[in-house]
Order: sequence, then C-alpha cells, then structure tokens
Amino acid sequence: MEIIVSNKASRPLYEQISTQIKAAIMSGELKTGEAIPSVRSLAKSLHISILTVQKAYSTLQEDGFIETTAGKGCYVSAKNQDFYLEEQQKKIEERFLEAIEIARASGISFDKMIELLTILYEEED
Repeated sequence: MEIIVSNKASRPLYEQISTQIKAAIMSGELKTGEAIPSVRSLAKSLHISILTVQKAYSTLQEDGFIETTAGKGCYVSAKNQDFYLEEQQKKIEERFLEAIEIARASGISFDKMIELLTILYEEED
C-alpha cells in the first residue's frame, strides 16, 4: 500500500492519510486482520509529524476501520465496512436523484441516462 500526501492539497494531511487507508480497506487491498504501518514508520516514510499520523489513525479507529493493540500495532478491522459502504451508497443515491431531476426537466429519456451512466462507469481514468 502506497500513501501519497501533499501539502498543497486543500485537505489536511491526516485526512489524506485516513482517506487513502479507508480506500485500501474498502477495495480489499488491505484485508481484515492485516497490519498497517506503525505510526512512526509511516511518519518517517512520508516525512511528516508523528502527531499527524496519530490523528489519522485515531480517526480510522473511531470510525471502526482499524484496531490498535498496545505494543503490537494497528490492524484492519472489519466491523465498520458495511456502514461505510451504506454511507457511500447514500451519497450516490443523492447524486442520482439530482441527475434524474435534470434529465426529466430536459426531456432526456431513461434509456439515454442508462447509456450515459454505462459509458461513464466503464470509462477508464
């Protein structure tokens, strides 16, 4: 797992770290029970403060993505993945509703919407 942070980004460094670790957990790159880098080693590799990494890990622990065992380190937890997926699904539904309103107001057919969604979803970055 590679974590990349930028001082020029609009989001704080700790948030960049926690978002990338969440994404790695949700994608399956990091598996339940797998160890994540220690606070010190991640801080050292990213050339940032230990406190910044600690804040990111605290956020991940509060959200249920990792568990910390004193003297042993931090590990991926499975307990909150379903909740996270549900939250993401709600965000998608909200945006779909906005798109549907625009389509209906513009007279764009359901078939055109499906076609557009298919193209956008299958498009590679």
